[in-house]
Amino acid sequence: MAIVDQNLSQKAIDLENEYGAHNYHPLPVVLEKGEGVFVWDVEGKKYYDFLSAYSAVNQGHCHPKIVDALSKQAKKLTLTSRAFHNDILGVYEKYACEYFGFDKILPMNSGAEAVETAIKLCRKFAYEKKGIPENKAEIIVCENNFHGRTTTIISFSNDEDARKNFGPFTDGFIKIEYNNLEALEDVLKSNKNIAGFLVEPIQGEAGVYVPSEGYLTKAKDLCEAYGVLFIADEVQTGIARTGKLLAVNHEDVKPDILILGKAISGGVYPVSAVLARNETMSVLKPGQHGSTFGGNPLACAVAIAALEVVEDENLAENAERLGKLFRDKLDAFIPTCDLVLGVRGKGLLNAILINDTEESDTAWNICLKLRDNGLLAKPTHGNIIRFAPPLVMTEDQLLDCVSIIIKTITEFEK
Repeated sequence: MAIVDQNLSQKAIDLENEYGAHNYHPLPVVLEKGEGVFVWDVEGKKYYDFLSAYSAVNQGHCHPKIVDALSKQAKKLTLTSRAFHNDILGVYEKYACEYFGFDKILPMNSGAEAVETAIKLCRKFAYEKKGIPENKAEIIVCENNFHGRTTTIISFSNDEDARKNFGPFTDGFIKIEYNNLEALEDVLKSNKNIAGFLVEPIQGEAGVYVPSEGYLTKAKDLCEAYGVLFIADEVQTGIARTGKLLAVNHEDVKPDILILGKAISGGVYPVSAVLARNETMSVLKPGQHGSTFGGNPLACAVAIAALEVVEDENLAENAERLGKLFRDKLDAFIPTCDLVLGVRGKGLLNAILINDTEESDTAWNICLKLRDNGLLAKPTHGNIIRFAPPLVMTEDQLLDCVSIIIKTITEFEK
């Protein structure tokens, strides 16, 4: 019988601590394998993944169709840069534009890169099409947003951990309260230099805050009335996560600029994208924006396969159905305990609010106990635990996970 080295996890953690920058605080588990909704640690223990790499692995870990597309393309051509054409970029661009219903796509790599691209595009459009004086354009954002961690993006963040000692910051952003249409209209009425409104349809990192019904529709209407671009950051909420292909689809809203990332590649390769109308995208000319790896052949092949999986396996419909079941089960349980105040979300993007302060370690300790019981999740904002499993999950698997969550909370209360 093989003897398992019980120190494998600690050795891996020690290596990271010694040689890696300490810019993350991971749950103490060391994973080496993933398949579908499951991951295994280096000691061989199996877990349900209830985070999906922050919704990047919507199609499940190592989906065979996506991995096969990666493997085939990797043996053929991986990178040309945009100095030359390649045979798959145009195919991917056409496929993605028709898939999401836009005229043009600008391929990038990371979600933050895509947000930066959208900001630049919005500003350039404002100067060249709307006539805002150069360097005067402003973009409205929401408090408690999370759009990434570049210098520009943290300039309009409320997260002091992300901001402290990283200044000076970039001007040109106005923060308003999320889910507040009156605040949005007040700024639009009083400021003629507004270029766009950048918003998450659901604020994921802030704790899965779902806006009031009709908020996105009315916000888009206001933007149209004042000639302002409506920019939807769907890096986390897009690609079927919330029960629709895009979270804005719940209200039939069509953004002027759409930002995608994470699950557009199924977690297999870094891919992101910005989509817009011809009129908006036409302001970008050669040399004004780019990326060596953006739109590389490997990324294009992977993204096509990943998007085909979403459609072929009806992942949006599955997320919608299982998300309702998840919230129904927890809504029935929560009145019986004191530790959880509520559950909220859409589709399979959900969170529970722990009855403690943001400064407490209660949610973290619950996640450690969940890990011990075979389910991986992480807190956000101290006292909120986000639950976002791969969308390939079955009903039986979801009910098993609900049982683990209820059992863990019940044990923790004792």
